[in-house]
Amino acid sequence: MADLDGRIGGITAGYDIHAKWQGERLHGRIGGTFNGKDIDVRLSGDQVNGRIGGHFGGFDADGEVSDTHVQVRLGGRIDGDDVRLDISGNRVQGRFSGKLSGKDLNLTLDGQHLTGRIGGHIDGKDVNLQIGSVPLGLAALAAACAYKALEDEQNDAAAASSGGSS
Repeated sequence: MADLDGRIGGITAGYDIHAKWQGERLHGRIGGTFNGKDIDVRLSGDQVNGRIGGHFGGFDADGEVSDTHVQVRLGGRIDGDDVRLDISGNRVQGRFSGKLSGKDLNLTLDGQHLTGRIGGHIDGKDVNLQIGSVPLGLAALAAACAYKALEDEQNDAAAASSGGSS
């Protein structure tokens, strides 16, 4: 069993997460073999950096993860998303992707079980993860990365299907 193990989203429109925590490195897979992305992030002190996906079709993660907050940029300066979260006890709350077009993130840790939601009641995704020894802030960041990977895939599929024919 992976140290970080669970699902973001529902049964049909969701991504599994399976990743190993090796003290400073979280490495594994978001999604399936074909419609997923590798996750490889390193946490050194409060500094986190890494990559979700490959050289093409992936995004970087760069920022800060501590016991009290997460402030990370996913992707580049222009085509990226901010993750800003506050951690208080067993609660993680904040925003993903900005004040206007972003999504709320609201998660609760019960033992090693992290549950909650990213986004609203209609367009959001459920979070259901076993986090093992993974730090809470890093587990919440992994959930946000899975959400972004899933949203990116769904947006790409919608754009491809709405392309007109001549």
